[in-house]
Amino acid sequence: MEYVKLGKTGLEVSKICLGCMTYGDPNRGNHAWSLPEEESRALLKQAIDLGINFLDTANTYSNGSSEEIVGRAIRDFAKREDIVLATKVFNRMRPGPNGAGLSRKAIFDEIDNSLRRLGTDYVDLYQIHRWDYTTPIEETLEALHDVVKAGKARYIGASSMYSWQFAKALYTSRLNGWTEFVSMQDHLNLLYREEEREMLPFCEDQKIAVIPWSPLARGRLTRDWDEKTNRSETDEFGKTLYKQAEDADRRIVEKVAEIAKAHGVSRAQVATAWILQKSAVTAPIIGASKPNHLTDAVSALTVKLSADDIAALEAPYIPHNVAGFK
Repeated sequence: MEYVKLGKTGLEVSKICLGCMTYGDPNRGNHAWSLPEEESRALLKQAIDLGINFLDTANTYSNGSSEEIVGRAIRDFAKREDIVLATKVFNRMRPGPNGAGLSRKAIFDEIDNSLRRLGTDYVDLYQIHRWDYTTPIEETLEALHDVVKAGKARYIGASSMYSWQFAKALYTSRLNGWTEFVSMQDHLNLLYREEEREMLPFCEDQKIAVIPWSPLARGRLTRDWDEKTNRSETDEFGKTLYKQAEDADRRIVEKVAEIAKAHGVSRAQVATAWILQKSAVTAPIIGASKPNHLTDAVSALTVKLSADDIAALEAPYIPHNVAGFK
């Protein structure tokens, strides 16, 4: 495993981050494709044994059960201080007023709920899952600053939003002397590259860590275009992401297969190697529901794509409308 600093912080993270949305009670929340605890634990242990120290979950994944499973696995398979644990806040956790969003009340309630489920006194990275249009950003940022000063989070990060919103948040924090976002978790893969226009250059300029979600495009980059899986059939959010340019997307998927065959590696390794070569990217967030998903992700660190390979992978891409957070 290789390790890298998280942006301009001193925190060292594995160059592969394990996304834990896959791990959760399939009967809780809206992820019917998630893995129950026994299956999840085996994969979490494998990831830790492979040297992956960066785990990312969220309060909303499987209605909190992902955090519960991840927390128990960390206690059983690792030392807490060896793990960089990230979770998120924003999405609805209960009906009625104040059950979602980024108000001071919601943040204070949800950090405590997450810590209880995770069974820890702190998280290493506390991220806003989306931009809250109904709460002043000043209120959100001061609340996050207070969470850090209370020792409940070491760092704070953000997820998918417009670049102007992220710039506004950083400026507001600096203006008030509040804790700043150190990372951006955004939507980036060979089928969706709109983040290359503004967000990636901005993060690179500001030395913000980039930890992309869905680097394999919900698995579309790892299999034949027409092949279906249980997740592809039941992941309602995922179905909204890749409907804009299916002809171009199909050609990209076919090119991934061609280059993988030429290199003698899996398609997942090629797609992951492509995102790893982006200078702004710190660690892609890999979802793993099978053991080979983890070995492929780690093996991708040694796959070297040529300039011709990269050009061939990128050539079929056409501009997309914003997808994943609008």
